[in-house]
This record gives sequence, C-alpha cells and structure tokens, in this order.
Amino acid sequence: MPLPIKCLTQPLMDSIAEQARTSPRQRQNYNFHKHHETVQRFLNVLQPGTYVRPHRHMRPEEKSGFEFFLVLQGAIGILILDESGAVIHTEKISATGTTRGVELGEGMFHTLIALEPDTVMFELKEGPYVPMDDKDFLQAFPLENTREAQQWLETWKQYFE
Repeated sequence: MPLPIKCLTQPLMDSIAEQARTSPRQRQNYNFHKHHETVQRFLNVLQPGTYVRPHRHMRPEEKSGFEFFLVLQGAIGILILDESGAVIHTEKISATGTTRGVELGEGMFHTLIALEPDTVMFELKEGPYVPMDDKDFLQAFPLENTREAQQWLETWKQYFE
C-alpha cells in the first residue's frame, strides 16, 4: 500500500503552469486537499493577464476566514481594497524577493496580479470548500472576461511598475 505522501515538485509546477497558459482564465489550481477537508492546501498558478475579481473570505463564527499566500515561483502583487473598492494597501510577494508570503485576515477585500509568467503560489485557508459560499465579491467590480475587467487589471498593474 502506498504511503500517504504528496510531493510538490518542479515537474508538477511546470505541468500546472502549462495548464494555466492554455486556460481562458490564465490560471489553474492544483489541490492537495479534498473539497470536504477542513484545511484547504493548493497551488494556484497565475499568468500575467489573469483577472481575479476583488473578493473576501468570510467564515462562520467558529471558523477563520484567513488566507495565506506563499510564492514558490515568480511574483504576485496583492491589492487590499476597502468596501468602496479603493486600494488601501499593496504588497509584492516574490519567490526571490524580501517578502515571500502574506497572510490576509478574514474579511479583507483583495485581488491578485500576476507579475511574472508561470507564477506559482501555495495557498492555505480553512475549509471545507463550498463554491457558493467561498467568496464574497466586491460588487463594484466586473465579472471575468469583460473589457472592464481588463481595464481594471491595467490600472492595478501600475502599482507594481
């Protein structure tokens, strides 16, 4: 019987990055967890040009809506927004930079900008994953795959140039 070991390898990251490059969303997840598990652990690979609609995570009182990002390859810009959609903080996290990871507290509206091709992040947050309840989107921002979404992406990229 095989041991319950899951390895995070460069070939795995390369494979997920290839999937992200060919995805219409320009990003791809790889889960180490099963959806019902109480701890979500996954790779999130983002390509420049992907649009992550601003959102926050809210959990029931007995759980925590934190989210931890650790960049393993490439670089990400994180923007923290207030409830009106104004940017109140930015943070660059990079596999080779001073800041390699960030933990966001519950209820923080945020979005992510891929600053380098094949950027790989490890994410950790409390589960279980329930697609209908996972994200509370900031309604002032457009859906994915719209011209308006791309305009916001161009605006946000300027924070990291």
